[in-house]
Amino acid sequence: MDRTDEAGAALHARFAALRDALSEEIIGQAALVERLLVALLADGHLLVEGAPGLAKTTAIRALAARLDTEFARVQFTPDLLPADLTGTEIWRPQDGRFEFQAGPIFHPLLLADEINRAPAKVQSALLEAMGERQVTVGRETYRLPDLFLVMATQNPIEQEGTFPLPEAQLDRFLMHVRVGYPEADTEARILQLARRRARAQLDDVHAAVERMPLDLLFQARRAVLDLHMAPAVERYLVELVLASRDAGRYDASLAARIAWGASPRGSIALERCARALAWLSGRDFVTPDDVRRVAPDVLRHRVLPSYEATAEGWDGERLVQALLDRVPLP
Repeated sequence: MDRTDEAGAALHARFAALRDALSEEIIGQAALVERLLVALLADGHLLVEGAPGLAKTTAIRALAARLDTEFARVQFTPDLLPADLTGTEIWRPQDGRFEFQAGPIFHPLLLADEINRAPAKVQSALLEAMGERQVTVGRETYRLPDLFLVMATQNPIEQEGTFPLPEAQLDRFLMHVRVGYPEADTEARILQLARRRARAQLDDVHAAVERMPLDLLFQARRAVLDLHMAPAVERYLVELVLASRDAGRYDASLAARIAWGASPRGSIALERCARALAWLSGRDFVTPDDVRRVAPDVLRHRVLPSYEATAEGWDGERLVQALLDRVPLP
């Protein structure tokens, strides 16, 4: 094994250790841990939907504790203002000038808790930051950090007092992940973990956590982009996205159920996520199974059902699964 291979193996081992450490702290949410690392490697943002108490906040906190960077949490509410997120200019009378006071959005890792409770103006401010990696306040534009990951959560139970995310905002998210309740054995392990944490707090014990330098993360991102993707796999990926826009080539009834298909941003997201998943799996090439595994999370919020389909109980996830069933493998 030459030095390049050794360095690549060591880099992958660091991320495998990171995944194991997160899985020990976030019990029963292996898919969420994996998708969080995929978003980190693919340089995208994550929308997580699930009932309260399913470790959504814990997941991003645990990741932040293991990266050599800063973390901020914003609780989105109906009275939140864009300036509460982006920051504002403060008058300094001693200097006779305005000084920009940066808001929490300038942190490399940002948890936007219950994002659908914020009004449209706040969502618009977040949209610019997620899409353009910059924030405009007054006449000035400020660049965001090289590492900038938004993990937004939304509660599917309560809809009163919420502002549904517009399609343009949803499309900015690399993936839309849904988390469910754990199994009985898993819940028992969660209770054991909660007791250990409570004892540690009573004993004032704080275990030291090794933090990964950001240069290793950027090296891993380059390694993900260098993975081999065969033309046949790339064509399969493209066919899945094209089928969401013109499903009539495979099933006329399915075409009538899709109001809007995925945009080219969906193709880019699907490719980046499939690459990241392949790299996390320890391979230097992408397979059709990698594409199929991430497709539901990448496309469920980008493939919109028609009114008739919604009335029949179809949603984006069911439509994506129908596409996966009909588009032939390479």
